[in-house]
Amino acid sequence: MSLQSTLKALADPTRREILQLLKKGPSTAGEIAGQFPISGAAISRHLAVLKEADLVRDTRKGKQICYQLNASVLEETLLWMMDLQEGKKDETN
Repeated sequence: MSLQSTLKALADPTRREILQLLKKGPSTAGEIAGQFPISGAAISRHLAVLKEADLVRDTRKGKQICYQLNASVLEETLLWMMDLQEGKKDETN
């Protein structure tokens, strides 16, 4: 997945809250939707954006879809950001 899609997904506060929830463990779409005062369709769209950015993975369990955090993409993004910060420090010395 591209860094651009990752940053786009992370730019939205609702999506960041969803990632915080999934940090605690896998949840179904219904469980996630129950934590927000917005429609289920809006949560579904947020989950689709997170999935497109590979920040979450989904698994079907019967009729339910269970989402879990894909921390490896977050780690790659963090490493990229730290590398930028290191370059900035080098320029000031």
